Amino acid sequence: MSFKSLGLSTELLRALVEQGYSNPTPIQHQAIPVILEGKDLMAGAQTGTGKTAGFALPLLQRLSERSHAAGKGGIAALILTPTRELAAQVEASVSAYGRHLPLKSMVIHGGVNIHPQIQKLRGGVEILVATPGRLLDHAQQRTLDLSRVEILVVDEADRMLDMGFIRDIRRILALLPARRQNLLFFATFSREIEELADELLRSPVLIEVSRRNAPAESVEQLIHPVDRKRKRELLSHLITSNDWRQVLVFTRTKHGANKLTVQLERDGIRAAAIHGNKSQGARTRALADFKHGDVRVLVATDLAARGLNIDQLPHVVNFELPNVCEDYVHRIGRTGRAQHEGTAISLVSIDEREQLKSIERLLKRAIPEEVIVGYEPDPSIGSEAIPNGPMGSDPRREGSRPAGKPLGQSKRPERRQVQNSSRARQRSPFSK
Repeated sequence: MSFKSLGLSTELLRALVEQGYSNPTPIQHQAIPVILEGKDLMAGAQTGTGKTAGFALPLLQRLSERSHAAGKGGIAALILTPTRELAAQVEASVSAYGRHLPLKSMVIHGGVNIHPQIQKLRGGVEILVATPGRLLDHAQQRTLDLSRVEILVVDEADRMLDMGFIRDIRRILALLPARRQNLLFFATFSREIEELADELLRSPVLIEVSRRNAPAESVEQLIHPVDRKRKRELLSHLITSNDWRQVLVFTRTKHGANKLTVQLERDGIRAAAIHGNKSQGARTRALADFKHGDVRVLVATDLAARGLNIDQLPHVVNFELPNVCEDYVHRIGRTGRAQHEGTAISLVSIDEREQLKSIERLLKRAIPEEVIVGYEPDPSIGSEAIPNGPMGSDPRREGSRPAGKPLGQSKRPERRQVQNSSRARQRSPFSK
């Protein structure tokens, strides 16, 4: 199966060759023909499966086939994303795929001056990628017109709902023409996604390229039990002893991300933090330094669990388990992308055993454990309450559809025999 067989234009095929792509991924193979036919689409796909091209390519083709010239027809396609990073990433992909077409695209999001965006909008744009808040800012100032939108894409819809954007989405829908094509993409399924789909879509085609709420099969998952106060010490040990050069580490809070970054720097490990309190410029620089290898560890909150496009990222570490278990899937989805292998390691203290159970229930499998010699949990240390948690599954997700067939056995599998002399098999504090 090739892109040519999907009916894409010569201009798009040329751009794909220049980008080094030859064969479509499963989501692209299924979504592109549906979108080219003008049908509404509801698509479930994990990060790293190529879903951006899955909607960008047919969107570009449909718009290029219209009769009016570039820049004179107004905004014809609107792509909504939950985060600034994802918005920038999507627009970059749209621009790359459409480089040989007479179509203009741009991105608008918060954290930067609005006036350059206004000037660019005045020059004429057909494809607009936006975060909800900044889009509504422009709408309020009447610096854009959405009355001619023909195609609406809601990307990472589940994250949109998690971040509380449902009211903003409804306000945006009120600004759009009733007659349009709607494309809804999500990674994890919930009752709220189903309700949004019922409200947004008309006789949609449903596509799911992986089991619901499942991480990519190319991600190896592993748990290291450790006392809460020794997590940073163990993280530094893992990074230095294994010579990890590129590690994405997740914390629950912005303060925790900043604190861990400082501690890693004191350990001689170049690190940077990325979260909502950082300016857009600081976030962009930190990500660029991480991609270029100038920064070894990028410490992030769940804000960055979506929208970070890092080619062949080898390691993700959950320094703290997320309060909402579905966020675990989003976090570890940063590695193991595009059929590359990756490792997701979670440093789990006794305080987080309920969160671990919730994650394993969601995955329908137990995650293997390894206890690192010298970092064995102290059985005399009791658990403490976690601020704002543990919540396990988001209570708003009650009533969600089941995640599907189990990936493995329901009981905890035996931990692997560790050959490395720095590790040893021990009884887990979580197996009680």
